Amino acid sequence: MIRRLFLSLLAFPCLLSAADAPPNIVMIISDDHLYSDYGFMGNTVVQTPNLDRLAAESRTFTRGYVPCSLCCPSLATMITGLYPHQHKVTSNDPPIPAGMKPREFSGSPQFEAGREVMSKHLEEAGTLPTMLKQKGYLSLQTGKWWQKSYERGGFTHGMTHGGRHGDAGLDIGRKTMKPIYDFIAEAKKQQKPFMVWYAPMMPHDPHTPPQRLFDKYKDKTPSVPVAKYWAMVEWFDETCGELIKHIDDQGLKENTIFVYLSDNGWITNPKTGRYAEKSKQSQYDGGLRTPIMIRWPGHVQPKKTEELAQSIDLVPTLLRAVGIEPTKTFPGINLLDDSAVSSRKTLYGECFTHNFVDLNVPASSLKWRWIVDGYDKLIVPHAANQPNDVVELYDLKADPTEEKNLATGQTDKVKALSAKLDAWWKP
Repeated sequence: MIRRLFLSLLAFPCLLSAADAPPNIVMIISDDHLYSDYGFMGNTVVQTPNLDRLAAESRTFTRGYVPCSLCCPSLATMITGLYPHQHKVTSNDPPIPAGMKPREFSGSPQFEAGREVMSKHLEEAGTLPTMLKQKGYLSLQTGKWWQKSYERGGFTHGMTHGGRHGDAGLDIGRKTMKPIYDFIAEAKKQQKPFMVWYAPMMPHDPHTPPQRLFDKYKDKTPSVPVAKYWAMVEWFDETCGELIKHIDDQGLKENTIFVYLSDNGWITNPKTGRYAEKSKQSQYDGGLRTPIMIRWPGHVQPKKTEELAQSIDLVPTLLRAVGIEPTKTFPGINLLDDSAVSSRKTLYGECFTHNFVDLNVPASSLKWRWIVDGYDKLIVPHAANQPNDVVELYDLKADPTEEKNLATGQTDKVKALSAKLDAWWKP
């Protein structure tokens, strides 16, 4: 009897520690994916059953945004919680020296030196994996990663070792999911909370879906490139389903936070297979908008909402969810704070050149600033890089594809929104 009591007392602290363990974090980041190309967002052709199920189990923000419609700066925002002009990783690649051809540049010392500056900017900004270390988290990088080795982002484990945007990390999803499963097993063995960065190059080109999925879509459109893209979306969805199922089957569902979003949008040009002008790298919602989902059973009540959310919100949201009080002020809000979410009416963003103009001066690479205020959207070009552009104003409720520029007829609204934009950041 005494021995049984003694053993039960020994076990009691273990039960407490398991109950009080910080939640695991899994970030699923789609790559070049239009915000409407999901079943739960109303698409009746592209099938995304696994992400539809995740949306039904999540707080799903259908009007989510990234501040920048370009891969590298967008990902840097997700992991720092800062706008590109704050973390300074504004572009995909360093500036090309005068007289040097792009192909020469990619293998040159100048290219490597530029990428080193970009990696240092990210380190100085601070990253989520680094912040999570104080709670004992292990963290894994897979998929897209621009800042040299995974270690530069503060990850304890990773697949990328220095390639331009992922090297070996790009095998995730397309070829294997095993590195994630092995990492989770290791974290469980060490009894440590974990973070997984799942950012496969999917549905990003090359659009090389399995034949079975291409066959499924080829008769739904006269465009082979569009069918390939749609098939890539469903292939990506399948990998998300595998990952979610693995977490749930491991008994980790109740204590794991899933976050989902895309780095930027993509609309397939039906003739060329490249991206259409109002998507990736543009100032329009086709490049900037993404659903944002948060699943945490027992803590987050599932619902679909049109309240505004942005990728700058992820770091402060996740830090507070795991019990870490931020040591600096972030521009985003806690998406699990109902009051903060309901009181927000405005989002801001900025788009930059593909290659930096000056690695240390964000404004030098700026193309457009934008503001969404309710359903009004104002786009202001930066004259140095977009000298022929005009100010644009759209009513996103009535005109979601941004076809009718209202700026000349609503000058008072343009003036008021411009003042808000300048108060946020005026280069």
